[in-house]
Order: sequence, then C-alpha cells, then structure tokens
Amino acid sequence: MRKLQPTPKGYVVDSDKILSPAETVARAKAAFGRFGSDILAETRRIDTGRLGIPVYLSVCGETAREVMPTRKQMGKGACAEQAEASALMELAERFSFFHFWNSPGTFEPMTWSEANAAWPGQVMSIEEIVRSVNDAISPQTAAAIMDLVPWRFVKALNVTRDRWEYVPVDWFKKINEFNGSSAGNGLEESILQGACELVERHVCAIIDRAWPVTPTISLDTIDDEVLCELVDAFHREGIFLLLKDFSLGMPIPTVAALAYDPATFPADSEIVFTAGTATSPAKAAIRAITEIAQLAGDFESKSNYEASGLPKFKSPVEFARLLDGPEVTLEDLPGIERADILEELILLARGLAALGNSLYSVDITHPGLGLAANYTFVPGFLFRERSPRASVGLFVGRILAEESDPQWASQGLETLAEHYPNAPFLPFFQALLELRTGNDAAAARLFALAEPLQEDPEDRALAAFYQAHALTRSEKWPEAVPHLNRAIALCPQVKEYFNLRGVASFKAGDYASAAADFEAALALDSGSAMDLANLGLCHDRLGHAEQAVRYLETAVRLDPDLQFARRRLEELVA
Repeated sequence: MRKLQPTPKGYVVDSDKILSPAETVARAKAAFGRFGSDILAETRRIDTGRLGIPVYLSVCGETAREVMPTRKQMGKGACAEQAEASALMELAERFSFFHFWNSPGTFEPMTWSEANAAWPGQVMSIEEIVRSVNDAISPQTAAAIMDLVPWRFVKALNVTRDRWEYVPVDWFKKINEFNGSSAGNGLEESILQGACELVERHVCAIIDRAWPVTPTISLDTIDDEVLCELVDAFHREGIFLLLKDFSLGMPIPTVAALAYDPATFPADSEIVFTAGTATSPAKAAIRAITEIAQLAGDFESKSNYEASGLPKFKSPVEFARLLDGPEVTLEDLPGIERADILEELILLARGLAALGNSLYSVDITHPGLGLAANYTFVPGFLFRERSPRASVGLFVGRILAEESDPQWASQGLETLAEHYPNAPFLPFFQALLELRTGNDAAAARLFALAEPLQEDPEDRALAAFYQAHALTRSEKWPEAVPHLNRAIALCPQVKEYFNLRGVASFKAGDYASAAADFEAALALDSGSAMDLANLGLCHDRLGHAEQAVRYLETAVRLDPDLQFARRRLEELVA
C-alpha cells in the first residue's frame, strides 16, 4: 500500500467521491470486463419505482461465486448512476476481500512471540489486542494466550500514528468478520469508507446494548436539496420516517433512520431500521435513507431483510422508545466535511485518537481488478453480532476447538483454563472439539453440561442447538427435538434452529410440522434456497404437488447446485 496523499473530491452531490457516479460505473465495468463475465455477470435495477429511489443489483459471475459466499450485491444512491456504482463497488469490495483471504502467499504465519522476534518494535502492541475485545487480562497473559495458535501477519498502515505495523489480521477477521472491508475509486476514499462503516457499527452496537435516549432530528429544518427530495418521497407515499442522532460523541455523525408504511405493514412490508455514517450530517442521513430504500423493497413487495447493525422491529410498539429524546437539527451533529478526502481521514483519525482509539488499514486490492479495496479496523470498536462477553481467551479457544490439531487444541484449552478458571466458554469449546473429532456422544454430554453455565440466552440456545446437532449426526432425530425446542424458545430469530428441527420432523415422518419449521426459517431469510427446497419436499410428501413444484422451482433457480431438489422437480414435472 502506498503512502497516503491529498485526494480532492470530484463529486459531492449525494456522497463524497473522487469520481462522479457515471465515471465510477465506467471504470468499474472496464475493470470487471477484463475478466469477461467471470466476476460480474450483470447489473440491474430492482426497485419498483414507488419511492423513486433507485436500488441496483450486481450479480456475481462464475469465478466470483467460487470465491464468495454471496451471489449478488445491492447498491443504493439518490440517483440511478450512484446506485449502480454502489452495487459495482460492493462487488469489488467483497470479491477483493475473499480473494485476499484465499491467497496464502499474502501472509506470514507466526505465533505472537515469533512475530515480535522477527520484527522487533514493528508489531502492533499486545495492548491493542487486549483492547480489541475489552479484556481485563494483563499484556503478559494476553501474549501467552496469543502464542497458543499461529496468526496470519501482514503489514498494515496505522493511520493514527502514520506508520507501518505488522498485525495478526486474522485476529481482527475473527472478532469483526467482514466489517471494515471497503472499496473506492482510490486508496484514501476506500479507507475513509471503511472507517465510517466501523464507526456506524460501533455506535449501533452501543445503542443496541444500552438503548440510551438519543436526539430526534427535525425533518422540517432540513435544507440539503438531495436529502429534502428523499424525505419528500417518503412523505408523498404516506410512509412514516424517523431520523435519530446516534453520533454518541464520535468525531463524525451517525444518523439512524426508521421507516414503515402503515398502509402495507405487515402484509406487504416491514419496519426497516438502519443507520448511516459519513463526514457530514446530511451525507450520513442520505446514506441511512437510501439504505432504507435498499432494504424495504419500496414497502410494497413483501421484501424480507436480514437485520445486521440494528435490530429488526416486528411492531410499532417495539420502537416506541425511539420517539423519546430532544429535537435537534442536522447542524447540531458533529462533522468534519472538507474538500479533500485525505484531510477528512486525518481529522477522523485524530478524533478517534482523542478517544483513545487507533485506526488501522490493510490493502486488499485485487491485483487484476485494480480497484482500491481495504480491510480497516479500530481495536476496541464493537459490532452488534459479537458477544458482549468477548475475551482474548474466548476467541483463541474458538480457534483451538474449530481449527487446531486436536491434540494441541486439547492442551491449549487446558492452558486457557488456567487463565480463565470456570469460564463458561471452556466446556462449550471442549464439546465442540469432541464433535469435530467424531465423538458425538461425548459432545452431546459436554454441551448439556455447558448449556446452564452460559450467561446469555443466545449462548444457552447455541449449546442446546449443538446438543441436537450431535444427536442428529447419530440419526437420533426424535431425541434432538426437545433441545431444538429450547433453542428456539431462547432465541427465535435464528433460522438454523428452525431448519434442523424441520429436518428432524421430516425424518420422523411429521411433514406438516417440518413444513411449519421451514416456513419459519424462510420468514427469517426468504432467500434460503435450502429451506425452500425442504419445504417443497414436505409439500411433495403431503400430496401438494403444485406447491411442491413452486417451491422446488424457486429453490433451484436460487441455487442450481441443489441436485436433490432438481431431481425431484424433474420427476414431478414429468
């Protein structure tokens, strides 16, 4: 990655970019075009037109599908060109990210001590690792625990200190997943994009855990032309729209947006709740509202979105607490908007440093594409899906249980027990290790021991689910159902729990109960090809041929590799 340099903005209408949306589209399509249709198959507009806010889709080509877990990406913007550009850059980001992780030669595999011996004074501090999960252990203990597994070290830019450091990048992938991955027309644009998303996820995680009273943004005082048009589109269609200030003392603003249509909810639409972060309040609000449009399906198409940074409300009663708080204007929110993207990035890094945070970024640009992409992280930042009881030991234990040599993993878990005596995660990981080595009976017993020790309902549900999973591996389908009942009662928003209970009921010949579970899974993820296929098979067994064909056709269209569904569909059609 080259040294950062001044980067004047070339487009500032609804987002801040180096190039205009039309130039971005042309540049991205030219880059993908060098691979034929292997990475990008097509882009297409998918909104119904009701709101007039464009939403685009970029569809993966064959090579991209082999690298990435997703087949399509959505893009948003206040104009059609920006929405298409967004969809294209989303593909560039994800393809670059997964290609990076599938390129072993990119990394230097070492333990923590080996890295410090190889690059003395150039490795990020162990205090940053401890801070990344807000652990209370000493730096010496953390270093000893980090030595239990090898890490993938790469060179990263510490933007805050303007220096290069070696970082265990897979540690941050383990705790943050793909949060912080980004792409842009240039290096500075890409890093700033990823940093803004990290701030967004961090403040949303705090909101989700504590639900402090936050200010409500007055819609009547907005004077940004693009933002006014977006707000008017919602009002014109009778859609309730609420904007909240979720900045929480960060140097840049985060605007949360909630919207629902009383005329179409709940039959044809959902309550959509999301957020946007940018260097100016107006751009943050535009990002949030266009994200609403992306997720909502114009509030008329039975769209079903998967919650990520913020929870998903099922009724207006659930979001009543958001209506509290003082009223403010957009001008009351923080902002660091400048004409140069590098200047904004430096101001953001300084603002984060004042709060005790460091901003790091790794260059993950795909060498053939040449579209700037980065993986950026801020040690200590939260994101909603991470356990609130995270620790260095918890994540190292997970790696030991899931990935390490079984004998070494067993010894490593014993070492963790010395540093974290009576930690609830220890019996769970011991059970996971037994499951991985094929000792299903021992795994089921250990998961049963671990379940009541877990402090959070989600963790108890996971232990119950794994008990069921261990039993089903031995074809003990009826015995698995009570454990799945507990998992679903504790955490009814996880589609995998319904899926496995559906499979268990199907194996027991209770096709009506199985169908109900697959329908529940689809209510959480309408695009799950496997659940659609399973539901089709249930209707087949129940004698509902027409419904079976419909569900199987949809499943095969979404995932052509589902051969069992394709075979049965062909038999039914014939």
